[in-house]
This record gives sequence, structure tokens and C-alpha cells, in this order.
Amino acid sequence: MSDQELLVDVVDGVAHVRLNRPRQINALTVPMMHTLDRVLDELAGDDAVASVELTGAGDRGLCAGADVRALRERALAGSGVREFFDAEYGVDLKIAGFPKPYRAVMTGITMGGGLGLSAHGSHRVVDATSRLAMPETQIGLFPDVFMTPLLARMPGEVGTHLALTGASVNAADALRLGLADEASGPLPAPDPGLAGEWIDECYAGNDPAVILARLEEHPSAGARAAAAELRRRSPLSVAVSLEALRRAATITALPDLLPQELALAVRLSTGPDFAEGVRAQLVDRDRSPRWSHARVEDVPRDEVLGYFAPL
Repeated sequence: MSDQELLVDVVDGVAHVRLNRPRQINALTVPMMHTLDRVLDELAGDDAVASVELTGAGDRGLCAGADVRALRERALAGSGVREFFDAEYGVDLKIAGFPKPYRAVMTGITMGGGLGLSAHGSHRVVDATSRLAMPETQIGLFPDVFMTPLLARMPGEVGTHLALTGASVNAADALRLGLADEASGPLPAPDPGLAGEWIDECYAGNDPAVILARLEEHPSAGARAAAAELRRRSPLSVAVSLEALRRAATITALPDLLPQELALAVRLSTGPDFAEGVRAQLVDRDRSPRWSHARVEDVPRDEVLGYFAPL
């Protein structure tokens, strides 16, 4: 089986699935997700296939996430984004419940939707090049693809730090924090910045404004750097992401989280901050987004809660 954006080859009982958009770091498109959904069904029912291995073409990474520029164009054109998210979440659920060993090789950049295709698999492999992250608050989204439960289960408040700032982790920290199961080759040292006591001290609680104040007032340089990073992110996304993370902590089955995930994904991706965030980061590249709220302190609580209403 093969497709321009997805290559599948079965050798000695192993189905090698390769994302095939190397120039875009294998960013995910709507056709790509539909094809992957069909391929997973076929591989699950094929007795000649004992296991699946996911890799990405090129040398930059497994997957940078969704093709957010294409998603932005769909949203701006009014053609709808629901098709992409329905397909993406359907694939993520199939991976989480796949009946055969599913091995994801998380080389290089593995972020956003790329983590959705890998972090829910049964065998997650990292190496010295791996950089894992959920950078969505930078473009007006939230840590989607069912990553909030994994972030919420991390020790202390490190998952909150990663969710709100979009900070990346290397292979050693991915193993320590439960994002990976095994490593290939030598690993870098863990990032000392993810082990600071200030993380637990500052990120506790449910109020993003209080968290920011603690970070800005903390004597640790790491805390103040995190605060500066949060100030650059979409204030609405930071507030919504914190609420999503806290709610996900009590959810144990991924299908139970689907209504919340879809509501947030569709509403945020059709809102002004997503269009503006993608423009600033990937279209005009001026890195100067004009968010719908100037500061996290300006985001009304009622507005945050409105994003969680069922679609």
C-alpha cells in the first residue's frame, strides 16, 4: 500500500508506516489523516501483520504536528476545520487502542499532532535527537490530541509548565516523564531546568494570573524566564489550556475526553488568536502577534468556560 503523503510497506510481519512530507517535517493534512485511519483498520485486521512501526521521512523529525497554515486557510475561508479534527482524533484513539504492538520512532522534532500519533502507542522510542513538545499556546490553540492527561500525570507541576509554555523535552526527560518507553543510542543529560523547585511552587492552582505573578516574582531566573515566555503566548490559550489540563487530570479513558477536546480544538482554531498566531509564526514570521487579550489577567473566566461547552 502507498500514498503520496503516507508510505506503507510490510516486511517480515512488520508494517512500516512512514509519514512522507519531509520538507514540512511531515506536517499532517486532512487527506493524510484519512489515509492513516484507513491503513490502521487494514493493518489491524491483517493476519500477516504482527506489529506496526511509525517513522517520518527526512532527517528533521517524526512530525511537527498538523499543517496549521492549511488549517488556518480552511478556517479563514469558512470551509470548516471539523473534518480535520474528527479524522485526527479518530486516528489517535485507534492508536491508543491498537490491538497489535505499535512502535513509534520519535526522532527529531515530534510535536503537537506528531505526539498524538506516537505518545499513545504501546512502544515509544526516543534518541539523542528527539525534541518533544506541545507548543500550541504559541499559535492560539491548546495542548490537544489527548496530551492533557499525560501532562497532568507528570510528577508535580512539570506538566503544567510544559503545557502552558510549550517547552520541549529531550529523550532523557521524555523517559523520566512518561512520554517514552525506551531509548536508542546514547542520551543527553536531563534538562536541569525541568527539575527546579520553582516549578511546583509557581504552577500550583487553577488561576493563570496567580501563576504568572508567582513566576514573575520568584527569585529563580528559570521562573522569570518562564513568565516572560508565557507573556508572549496567547493569553486566552494559556487560560483555556490550564483549565483543560486540570479537568483532564480526573479523566482516565481517552474517549471520555473527546467531547472536551473537540470543543476546544474547533472553537480555538476558528477564533482570532489562532489565525493571528499562525500568521505571526509561520506566514509573515514577524513574531509579533496581536492577541485578542493583552494579558492573561484580562481574560474573563466566563469566556474561558464558554470554550468547554459541548459543540
